[in-house]
Amino acid sequence: MSKSTGSCQGFLHHVFDYETPKTLIIPSIRVGFVFRFTQFLVLLYVVGYVCVVQKAYQETDSVISTVTTKVKGFAFTNISDMEPRFWDVVDYNIPPQGDGSFFVLTNVVMTPGQTQSRCAELPNPSTICVDDCDCVEGYNDPRGNGIRTGLCENYSSIVKTCEVLSWCPLETDTNLPKRALLAEAENFTVLIKNSITYPKFNFHKRNILSHINSTYLKRCEFNRKTDPNCPIFRLKHIVSEAGEDFQDMAVKGGVLGILIDWSCNLDWWARKCYPKYTFHRLDNKHPVNNVAPGYNFRFAKYYRTAEGEEVRTLIKAYGIRFDVIVFGTAGKFGIVPTIVNLGAALSFLSLVPMVADWFMLTCMKKRDLYSRQKSTYLVEESEVESACLKNP
Repeated sequence: MSKSTGSCQGFLHHVFDYETPKTLIIPSIRVGFVFRFTQFLVLLYVVGYVCVVQKAYQETDSVISTVTTKVKGFAFTNISDMEPRFWDVVDYNIPPQGDGSFFVLTNVVMTPGQTQSRCAELPNPSTICVDDCDCVEGYNDPRGNGIRTGLCENYSSIVKTCEVLSWCPLETDTNLPKRALLAEAENFTVLIKNSITYPKFNFHKRNILSHINSTYLKRCEFNRKTDPNCPIFRLKHIVSEAGEDFQDMAVKGGVLGILIDWSCNLDWWARKCYPKYTFHRLDNKHPVNNVAPGYNFRFAKYYRTAEGEEVRTLIKAYGIRFDVIVFGTAGKFGIVPTIVNLGAALSFLSLVPMVADWFMLTCMKKRDLYSRQKSTYLVEESEVESACLKNP
């Protein structure tokens, strides 16, 4: 037989040899323990983690949500820099409606009686001047307060600055009260109305649950221990649950998140879908260099004098912005994910004998004997036919 013929037969055997399973019983407690223990770990993973913890047998959907808020409360202020004033929701809730958020005014710097006229710019390195040559007429500094007229005027007895066309007198925001003007805001309340839907499952619900009526809403207040389903929250308690002190936060303002978790199990045997509320401060409480802390913005109230002159009161408002953040995932039994994960579990179980074989052929003292018994190769096909004729 030539060498090429032998190579060809070897290739044909390699391709067409048939392998059939062979049962080999190993009377070893160690191998049996490894086999059963590995099976137990696989079943524990599939049943305990995949099914119970991850609920991989369920189809899932993400929440779609809408939020509206209504703030209530009153305050009265009587300080030397301002006339006695009564504040209601129209004064401190700015704007009255937001996209999933609301703002409550807690501190303020007012500049009343502003008119469009000319006045000396606030002193800083770019506005201090010696004569008119230092002030370019028409120059508009985006960080300044107006358009320069080209004149250098006395800002005080010792400082001269460039004159600007602006709303005068200019705002001076260095006299921010050290204690929040609306300290009483901590007792204001907010009603949060939240409607959610899971479109895949055609499921709809509100945070105002079915047992809640108008009488209950008039007297209830959210408390995590005694009344966790009430949708009315006292601002002081919201800030407190976020780990902050309301009066400290109210001086310069900040941003606080009201998180509503709608993670639901919609299976009929464990139907459960209620909102869970948590609260966190979202802005940086302690900036590294303490620049621009808190939260503030400006707005103005306009009116006309008896002579028809337009006048405004500029208000720099400090306060707390509350962002209502709704999230969640719903799950419900589905045949497709169940079949997929069942197939994955069976595939994991099919790997268990490989682990036991590896242990038997690697770690056991009789591994050579087990290796010889595990695989048997029939050299000639004629031998198989002869054996069949002798043992019909």
